Amino acid sequence: MFDEKSILITGGTGSFGKAFIRDVLRTCRPRRVIVYSRDELKQFEMQQEFKESAMRFFLGDVRDGARLRTATADVDYIVHAAALKQVPAAEYNPMECIKTNVLGAQNVIEAAIYSGVQKVVALSTDKAANPVNLYGATKLCSDKLFVAANNIVGKNKTIFSVVRYGNVVGSRGSVIPLFMKMVSEGAKELPITDERMTRFWITLSQGVDFVKRAFSRMKGGELFVPKIPSAKITDIARAIAPEAARKIVGIRPGEKLHEVMCPADDSHLVLEFENHYVIKPSINFRAHQNYECDMEGSVGRPVEQGFEYSSGSNRWFLSVEEIKRLCECCRTDR
Repeated sequence: MFDEKSILITGGTGSFGKAFIRDVLRTCRPRRVIVYSRDELKQFEMQQEFKESAMRFFLGDVRDGARLRTATADVDYIVHAAALKQVPAAEYNPMECIKTNVLGAQNVIEAAIYSGVQKVVALSTDKAANPVNLYGATKLCSDKLFVAANNIVGKNKTIFSVVRYGNVVGSRGSVIPLFMKMVSEGAKELPITDERMTRFWITLSQGVDFVKRAFSRMKGGELFVPKIPSAKITDIARAIAPEAARKIVGIRPGEKLHEVMCPADDSHLVLEFENHYVIKPSINFRAHQNYECDMEGSVGRPVEQGFEYSSGSNRWFLSVEEIKRLCECCRTDR
């Protein structure tokens, strides 16, 4: 899939970007792998690890459309991972989040079409489904932009799809590395927002694999959702520090008790495959697509009306022992 291809990763210095690049360089023979990000220090640090001749580093912000057009010249595939994603920060700085997550998404779309990129996969989040916070709302806007982009390519061959998944175990700012850090520093109690809270969980390596498969499955316009487990926040605390006390601190601004990846209101658009779901576009494209059969030949079936894929009602919950193994993945994925 990626052999002799040029791949650009926006936000390529983040947790996902580094894991994706590491995997692609290990398993494929890409012509170029371009890191597009705005942090020169993180790029410098990446250059010390990724010394392959295929590597390129572009300083730039997704808010800068002209710079993106320069960076996407002769690029085959784009993974759009750049985002402002901290929920409380977005609540207090809404316009900054909109500039990056919404206007930046449109800049990526326009640069991809301008440069004749073949495929674009944008990363989304469970917080974009029935959003109650600013971050989720901006990612829902981004999802809609990327889906609708398939209608504005004209004679261009560019196709766009979206991948939506839950909390990434080893990503910066997630609760597992936070709890692990607190325990390593001698904390005797862990902060719990609400004892009923649940979240979807996926490892970095699983996220990378799912995004790679999206490139081979996509027809353009789909929103891919993996089947992944849920975990209770109390079980996470118990797995990391069974002896630690719990301090109830209350739900943070913009948080939910449970996250959703396939809302009930979209159930008429949802197809179930063996290991994932596909949410079909709600708009009609000029070229009709049969999304029930993907480009790999896998066949999906419509779900029941009213179906909702929620972390609270998920049929797959992690045990405390399984969470402990997930924490080990957190260490090895870094």
